[in-house]
This record gives sequence, structure tokens and C-alpha cells, in this order.
Amino acid sequence: MPKTNYRRLLLEQRRTMTADAWKVASLLAQQMLIDSLEFEQARVVALYAPIQNELDTSLVMETALAAGKIVLYPAVAGNGLLFRRVTGKSDLLPGLFGVLEPGSATTILAPTQADLIIIPGIAFDKVGNRIGYGKGYYDKALHQMEGKGRLTGFCHDFQLVDEIVGEPHDVKMDRIITERRMIGPLPGLNI
Repeated sequence: MPKTNYRRLLLEQRRTMTADAWKVASLLAQQMLIDSLEFEQARVVALYAPIQNELDTSLVMETALAAGKIVLYPAVAGNGLLFRRVTGKSDLLPGLFGVLEPGSATTILAPTQADLIIIPGIAFDKVGNRIGYGKGYYDKALHQMEGKGRLTGFCHDFQLVDEIVGEPHDVKMDRIITERRMIGPLPGLNI
């Protein structure tokens, strides 16, 4: 199926979720992430602020900060992403496209400093391919991180599809976490 069809169908399915279904799925997926060895061992964790019923990450942020981990969130800068350190929700402000992101007063860290990067998407397949919103922000920012065990796709279970035809510029995930399961490590891991 073409990427545009996946985008249309899965975004519509996310948009029509009830608030209760979203909360339950978000809580289950976040707990699976928090309970993972990858999260336990990470010193620096990069998250995202959800839009359009993407899985929430606020519990992960709170848990990471309480454990003394460094937490990063992406901020759009030109046609790319910068990863900035946050110390709480108050550091997040509406940015481009209305997505919450760290303000310019926060410290920038290179994505290579993150031990675990949680990445949203519209669709993922079971070998780590991802469909985003089409702007390529994550692909550009994280290509050098591919295959190093740090990239985790985070999505509702219905966003897992049979096959996505990846392109050379698409970054593959090392694992995928949904409210029902963790898939990975995925093929191509070079750690």
C-alpha cells in the first residue's frame, strides 16, 4: 500500500479513538517502555510530545526525571531537528505545527548522546520500517543512529502493518513498542 494511503487510513483511525482508549493504550505502552532493560540502562532518553492521539510520553518523562536521567525533546530548526534538554513539562512550548517543543533557552545535545530515542510515526512494520508525516525530520536527524540499538518506534498496535517499502533515506527502528508488545531487537542491529 502506498505511504499516502497508510497516512490517510491510520491517521483517521487515531483521530477517532476515544479519550479512554487513548489513555489506556498510552499507559500500557509507557509502562512497557519503562519496564524495559533499554530504559533502565539509558542515562539520556529522547522523547516526543504527542499530537493527534499519538501515544503519550509524559509518564516516561516523569519516571526518567525522577530516576535522574537526562531527558531530551526535539525542536524543529529549519528543515531539521535539534534535541534539547528539558527538566519538566514547563520547558515545553508550542512550536512549529503546534507541537510542544523545548524553548530556545534550553540546552542542545547531539542525538548521538541519547542512549534511547523514542520516535512516533503513522505506521511501522515488523522489521523496523516507519512512515512519518512526510517531512523527513527524524530521518535527517537520526540517520547516523540507525542500527545502533537506540531507536524505538512507539505506536498503537493497530499502527503495525505487514510491510512498508522503505526508501534509502528512511531510518529503520531497532525495536518497536506498542500497548501490546515489544518487537525487537530488529534485523540490522550493529551493536
